[in-house]
Amino acid sequence: MKETEKREAKRIKEETKISITLLSKDLVPPGKTFSYNLTKDISSKGVKIRANTFLPINAALKIELSLKKPRRLISVLGKVRWIKTLYAGESFEMGIEFMEKSSEDIKILTRHIEDTAD
Repeated sequence: MKETEKREAKRIKEETKISITLLSKDLVPPGKTFSYNLTKDISSKGVKIRANTFLPINAALKIELSLKKPRRLISVLGKVRWIKTLYAGESFEMGIEFMEKSSEDIKILTRHIEDTAD
């Protein structure tokens, strides 16, 4: 029996570069930026990424995501919702929920997902 999809938002498989800046004051060091992360899939509600750095659940993040079509860099706030260790702790998959629901960048991302999914 096939498992039913529980997600509310349309999701696309897309690998693109993402830059993450830690905003959580309780993490050392806050303000550190991690680059060279890749998205695995994207929706208007969040993104699944693969990264070489462990980020704890509920860590607040600033995310800069490079869209392919149209070529554009968007910036949103997010929070780590889940994490899975890959390759003996050398790589991680994370689910990040976007916290800004009304930003112009979220509207652009939503249009990008709808156009790409068609």
